[in-house]
Amino acid sequence: MVNITIKKVTLNDIDQLQKIGRQTFKETFSESNSEENMKSYLEVGFSNEKLTEELTDRNSDFYFATVDNEVIGYLKLNFGDSQTELKDNKSLEIERIYVSKEFHGKSVGQLLYDKAIQVAKLNDSEYVWLGVWEENLRAIRFYKKNGFVEFDKHIFKLGNEEQTDIMMKLKL
Repeated sequence: MVNITIKKVTLNDIDQLQKIGRQTFKETFSESNSEENMKSYLEVGFSNEKLTEELTDRNSDFYFATVDNEVIGYLKLNFGDSQTELKDNKSLEIERIYVSKEFHGKSVGQLLYDKAIQVAKLNDSEYVWLGVWEENLRAIRFYKKNGFVEFDKHIFKLGNEEQTDIMMKLKL
């Protein structure tokens, strides 16, 4: 049994965050998207400027999942005005849960998810919500298993392509 640790990410961890962010996004979506769109999203979405801005935002939190100090996944949470939509002070958004491919099916995502719920409860959130790509069936099954229900859809732009995200929420 591997010993997985969840720890809060700080600005000092920006290089590791950039690395795991790019790696896991690529592993998850490169087969379904053009190389050009992926390249541009990875450059902009995980640039030092963008990550610095996100890491210094008091309404966003990042957490790493690590094994022997190696980062194997991460979680990004948003509160209040930092949420990508809704912006409800009574809610918490799980913007990202990504786990490196070799650790899929080893409960890493569940540990990161449990951390998100713990943080939501500590902040007296009434519900947790998220958007998940309609073709990411693995993630949709995971969230449904954890009690989330669909409530809306929205468009996510990846390069020049528009994709539909299913919005899901869980009442706490």
